[in-house]
Amino acid sequence: MPIVSVSLGDEDVENLDRIQEQFGLKGRSDAVRTAIRQSTANLQDIQDLKGQVEGVLIAVRRDHADPWLSNIQAAHMGLVTTQLHSHLRDHKCLEVMILSGSAAEVKRMILDIEASNKAEYVRFVRQ
Repeated sequence: MPIVSVSLGDEDVENLDRIQEQFGLKGRSDAVRTAIRQSTANLQDIQDLKGQVEGVLIAVRRDHADPWLSNIQAAHMGLVTTQLHSHLRDHKCLEVMILSGSAAEVKRMILDIEASNKAEYVRFVRQ
């Protein structure tokens, strides 16, 4: 099995240790493999979208003051039919958006949000 070195911030290490503990895994390597499997399954769900799609996009933004999500929403303006914005602790925000549109456009929006690396949590629940 290849060995891969990565650098992680303190919060990521804490989360990795929490994954290890919660899943009862033997070590951090198992926790990384579990996280990769879950991310891969989530990515597959996004890639499997076809045709016209409706659903709920849930995102937690790390910084309320950063307009990055507003810019992404503007680029995909026709998709968002309803939006809820709620302030959370530590200057974070919860964004809940009802999306309706082509699967290709929904995928692009989700992947744009993921690629920004500015969301703590992103999940699309298809109707």
